[in-house]
Amino acid sequence: MQPNRILVIDDEAVICDACRLALSDYGFAVDTCLSGGQGLAMLIDGQYDLALLDMKLPDLDGLSILQTIKKERPEVYVIIITGYSSVENAVEAMKLGAFDYLAKPFIEDELVLAVKRAIESKRLKEENLALRSQLSERYDFGNIIGENPGIIKIFDQIQKVAPTDSTVLLCGESGTGKELFARAIHAHSKRASRQFVAMDCSTFSSSLLESELFGHVKGAFTGAINYKAGIFEVADHGSLFLDEVANLDLDIQSKLLRVMESGEFKPVGASMLKKADVRVIAATNQDLKSLVDEGRFREDLYYRLSVFPVFIPPLRDRKDDIPRLLYHFLKLYCRQTAKRVDGFTDDALEMLVNHNWPGNVRQLKNVVERLVILSDQRILDYQSLADFWEVRPHASRPAVPETLAELKAIKRDWLENQFGQIEKTFLQRALTAADGNITRAARQVGMQRSNFSALMKKHGLTPNSLHSGVAGQNSIK
Repeated sequence: MQPNRILVIDDEAVICDACRLALSDYGFAVDTCLSGGQGLAMLIDGQYDLALLDMKLPDLDGLSILQTIKKERPEVYVIIITGYSSVENAVEAMKLGAFDYLAKPFIEDELVLAVKRAIESKRLKEENLALRSQLSERYDFGNIIGENPGIIKIFDQIQKVAPTDSTVLLCGESGTGKELFARAIHAHSKRASRQFVAMDCSTFSSSLLESELFGHVKGAFTGAINYKAGIFEVADHGSLFLDEVANLDLDIQSKLLRVMESGEFKPVGASMLKKADVRVIAATNQDLKSLVDEGRFREDLYYRLSVFPVFIPPLRDRKDDIPRLLYHFLKLYCRQTAKRVDGFTDDALEMLVNHNWPGNVRQLKNVVERLVILSDQRILDYQSLADFWEVRPHASRPAVPETLAELKAIKRDWLENQFGQIEKTFLQRALTAADGNITRAARQVGMQRSNFSALMKKHGLTPNSLHSGVAGQNSIK
């Protein structure tokens, strides 16, 4: 690790030398300068972490140098060096952005302490900014895959509400990615550098949930052998994501309403109230308004939670995003498993796009992971899905026909849709095994070339169309 670089700007050579000797002993790299103009140029052109700047210089005023540095190189911290007679000016300099000031004459310990404080403050600020940048990148809207108008609308809503402290209610079916949107809200908020705490309200019994939310004191109940902080205390000055909030019982709902209204809560068994500044982001896959009408959810809490409702559409309502999701997760799991699967044939992709996806994005992600693990093919075709997909495609059983015409219609439909699809997959596999050579493919499956070619024509297949189903990987990370 390179040492922190410090520039001392003072017209007294004895001050410059004393600072350089003292700070060098602590591992700092120190340069000195006797004029304001030269010192300003060195700060702008160099890579300094900290400047020790004399307030009174023969050529330039220290305040003007400070203002220029804060404008041109705001990452450089400044400690003002001043005589007793100009302490008021030093305070003014701090208002303009100086970190601290040292009144002459100062001793070595005072100098070293002030410099260490400035360097530590600078380090923490840079780490904080780096963490915020990582959070923003990880949960940036670009990482939420989707170009459907419904998703674009949600991006716009989140961009507007994230910088505020307003409560957000995310509504959507299970598996639609509500927590991902909640993290995006937090990452783009003023609280991004603080805690994001997520809690599933459906995983705890009512008795345990109160302790999880608000904490408990020692001896509050059997097993409470120590004090435990609740998630409201842990999330202080941060964001709290309450998933499946509809599962809270009425007693917990009243206590949640109180802490949201006043910021005050009482740990289980405690006699004193505590305070927490927490932004709540709630989520539900149920209709809270209907629960209010049924008396199962407090109306006042419903209105407190739904200050800014965001409705996340199910996957079946944004089918245009399914190919993007498929190729995104395909790339992800190929990387994780060190396997190469290039894509899907047209018929396989069509079946996946038209599936109902009751488990939404979560189900799609799990299906792709399983397909990548089990598949030995470069291209996933219709038969691959039928063999390995946990939800096997099948048609509902037709009613027993009552007339010959109905029987023929059912047979025709089956031949066209079910058998026809199997027949097409049969041809594709044969061509793939023969590297697109029709004669060899026909011979390997025991058919005459003319009959094989006729079937290819029937299904619109050519040797060059084998990989046409591999779409470009237009994924958003």
